[in-house]
Amino acid sequence: MTIDQNNAFNVDELHHEVLMQLEAIIFASDAPISLARLKEAFQDQYSKQQLRQHLQQLSILQHGRSIELVETALGYRFQVRAKYRNVIAQVWPDRPTRLSPSLLETVAVIAYHQPVTRADIEQIRGVTNNSQILRTLFDWNWIKESGFRELPGRPALLVTTPQFLNAFGLISIDQLPPLQDAKEAFMALDAQAPKS
Repeated sequence: MTIDQNNAFNVDELHHEVLMQLEAIIFASDAPISLARLKEAFQDQYSKQQLRQHLQQLSILQHGRSIELVETALGYRFQVRAKYRNVIAQVWPDRPTRLSPSLLETVAVIAYHQPVTRADIEQIRGVTNNSQILRTLFDWNWIKESGFRELPGRPALLVTTPQFLNAFGLISIDQLPPLQDAKEAFMALDAQAPKS
């Protein structure tokens, strides 16, 4: 082996090792891991752009496997591909069930019309809010208060959170399906979203 071939082999080996380390970090994490956290894990050895390139290559390595690397608003995570979710549900039937239509409608109104007040949600949905639905969305950290509307009573303005985006596998709110029928759009997203 020549010196050039030996150096090329060492570079390929180092590159492969970086990919394996990234895979191990993301796999071991119980939550999506951000680029900033990955950069820190590699002691700032790589720029965010370099890490993005490595993550893209790691994603390509997952091609043809039952899991995929996805980026969400909270960072990168591995998840089971959609085509295998039914078999997972058969093995672990206690996994969370689909979201109720009223919860889907409420979160759709907030996501597509944010910031909104509770009264806005009621007006758009045409029904009175069930306080349990909003409480559930707050408990899941899918929504939060983001200021107050300058009206009598100063009603709280509700917006979605990065945890909401993460639950549906989105990087930003701009990735929501076009607003035709928000309920149908969220039912489609719910069917595709990883259940954890």
